Amino acid sequence: MTMAGNLRKVTGLGRGGGLRRVARLSRRLPRVDLSHHSRSPLGSSVVNCVTYQGGVRASRGGDLVDTVERVRKNGHGFVWLGLHEPTNDEFAGIAELFELHPLAVEDAVEAHQRPKVERYGETLFAVFKTVCYVEHEELTATSEVVNTGEIMVFVGRDFVITVRHGRHGSLGPLREELESDTAQLAKGPSAVLHAIADHVVDDYLNVIDSVQADIDQVETDVFAANGARTDPGRIYQLKRELLELKRAVVPLGRPLLDLADRPTRVVDPEIQAYFRDVSDHLLRATEQLAAFDELLNSILQAHLAQVTVAQNEDMRKITAWAAVIAVPTMVCGMYGMNFDHMPELHWRFGYPMVIGVIGVACSVLYRGFRRNGWL
Repeated sequence: MTMAGNLRKVTGLGRGGGLRRVARLSRRLPRVDLSHHSRSPLGSSVVNCVTYQGGVRASRGGDLVDTVERVRKNGHGFVWLGLHEPTNDEFAGIAELFELHPLAVEDAVEAHQRPKVERYGETLFAVFKTVCYVEHEELTATSEVVNTGEIMVFVGRDFVITVRHGRHGSLGPLREELESDTAQLAKGPSAVLHAIADHVVDDYLNVIDSVQADIDQVETDVFAANGARTDPGRIYQLKRELLELKRAVVPLGRPLLDLADRPTRVVDPEIQAYFRDVSDHLLRATEQLAAFDELLNSILQAHLAQVTVAQNEDMRKITAWAAVIAVPTMVCGMYGMNFDHMPELHWRFGYPMVIGVIGVACSVLYRGFRRNGWL
């Protein structure tokens, strides 16, 4: 029986006998180090499982049940379990062990959630949208600019569970950075929650800076000499990608303010001040996105105005040439009626005179239109 199957039998796992009964059951199985996903019986979704005591990473391994029992028996420290796109079967045992709410578990497995922070008893459930900038040589009407993913975080008094969805947003570098700051990590699971929120918001700002470079390039092309020939699809594509970015950034504002202002058992009071700083950074990102949206609207309107002006210039040229061509058309049409009694038909200088009149009339019209800027 795998560890996942074993954990699915867990019921009523508190700090008392329920956890000890599961611990005795798990000892019948071979010990497996959960700190490496390739050796995890819970499947490849488990990225890492580490215990921290006083902000320091514990060296001992062991299975998940023993690790949780040891932390709860000591009364201090916490477990950080990281997963990547787990299935329902892989997450079921973990959900029972940590008494996670079914609605939060469903959101964590299915993903595609709106950024939010919810409280289920003594457990905090947070959803963050991760973003990354997609590099491209040249922006086109079909270029992907922003790629999104999700990080779900379960925070309890003695555990942190991170569930990541998407190809980017790895928390490995963040874990290493946190482990180098033992004083911050010693403040408990809420320090991890803050670090993740700060990491996600910093990525927002980095992506926004990269998107600004694309907007600047489009703006330069629109106001160039041949700006009317700029593909408007590039502008619409940027607006679509900007909308995707706004869906990740804007809804996170209220949850961060709640974490900063509303006291919560699992959030250390000292950490709340750090959430205010993250909220300020998010506000900056939100304001930049609003400015980008207005700027793109202005660029699009300017491009449409340039197209209208170019069309008007083309129509003036066409009208001017039509007026010039109308002179020989009218004269030749009149002399092509083949009447017998037209006085100029039998005149020796009739043909040169008509050609001369046509040439002079066309020259006068051409110079007049050229002087007025129509040609």
